[in-house]
Amino acid sequence: MKRKLIAAIGIAGMMVSIAACGGDSGDDGKKAGADGYAGETLTVWVMDGSSPDQWQKDVAAAFEKKTKAKVKFEVQTWNGIQQKLTTALSEENPPDVFEIGNTQTPAYAKTGGLADLADLKSSIGTDWSESLNESAVFDGKQYAAPWFVVNRVVVYNKKVWADAGIKELPKTRDEFYADLKTIGEKTDAEPIYLPGQNWYHFVGLAIGEGAELVKKDGDKYVSNLADPKVAAAMETYKKFQSLSKAPKDKDEATPQQGEVFAKGKTGAFIGMGWEAGIAIETNPAIEKDLGYFTIPGATAEKPEGVFLGGSNLAVAAGSKKQELAKEFLKVTLSDEFEGALAKANGVIPNKDSLQSNLKGNAAAEAAAPAAGGGGTTPLIPEWAAVENAPNPIKTYMTAVLNGKSTAEAAKQVEEEINKRLSQQQ
Repeated sequence: MKRKLIAAIGIAGMMVSIAACGGDSGDDGKKAGADGYAGETLTVWVMDGSSPDQWQKDVAAAFEKKTKAKVKFEVQTWNGIQQKLTTALSEENPPDVFEIGNTQTPAYAKTGGLADLADLKSSIGTDWSESLNESAVFDGKQYAAPWFVVNRVVVYNKKVWADAGIKELPKTRDEFYADLKTIGEKTDAEPIYLPGQNWYHFVGLAIGEGAELVKKDGDKYVSNLADPKVAAAMETYKKFQSLSKAPKDKDEATPQQGEVFAKGKTGAFIGMGWEAGIAIETNPAIEKDLGYFTIPGATAEKPEGVFLGGSNLAVAAGSKKQELAKEFLKVTLSDEFEGALAKANGVIPNKDSLQSNLKGNAAAEAAAPAAGGGGTTPLIPEWAAVENAPNPIKTYMTAVLNGKSTAEAAKQVEEEINKRLSQQQ
């Protein structure tokens, strides 16, 4: 899952235009009759690590039983997938169904590569989680189906917290901060490892404040970092980062924060469930001390805002088998197979009612409560270029942590962000 999640959490690089092929309705004029879609084969692209082999086999069997058609899964790697998919969608025979990063969806929808799935939404998606479905909608139209997401949690060292005399997990942001201060005062452990550029956690804090990172200025988008709500999120980040010895100019992968945590001298870090796996791989003895809890928000009733990184499923606008593709999505997104995927991979399913499948997976159980209030980076095609290295949001964060006011830091990067937002898609 690690490689997949790293890539799915954001869109890197500019999209090039997709020549819309236009979709034929009715699978080359064929309709499902007594023999269903016998003789047809549906091509489905899924990303490496997204779906277990057995899950694919079970879905294929159920799909064939329902439609009498076969499905051919083709596993793709995230490295280079955007260019590969862009090219494939412009050709005569694109993949019929494909997995797409949730934040990538708007760019493909804008360029005409995705089929409208409004009928699918009305038939099987009436109870899709609103926070997950948001990324599947562009300009008010349903261009994909939400598949799954993941989000960050607090990974903590039970022994360190016990050594500090902490007996209950925090329910609010203030309690969390107080507990971390206690760890710093009563143990020799670093209270929290929080590098200055863990920017997806910052995005989560901004989501929690109800902030937007961009705003509309006439017919274009521009930076909104100067907004007081964004500043409030950054001040919260700064407060917690002050308890960390982590570098202010590095992100959570430099070095891998799981490797730092593995040394047993860190109270907690904000990260993905698989990052705890890095800690265990580095130091197997740490596993017995690992714990997880939902990132606490301003009040006990509402968890902290989180960035939702994950995948949607889409149908190619140029597919000649669109009706069959929708039948495949009805099978794949059924409670049976959506729940099975959540259970197997520990990912948040597209319906709140299916979160019971996460029982027994401690990291996933900790992540689930925050998913309903989570969100993403701006769901506009123009946002893609903003995340290119050097990421100006990271520059902003480091500037604040090094002493600049939030207003000064926002002004420092505003021109670059606006320049990137104005690039042609």
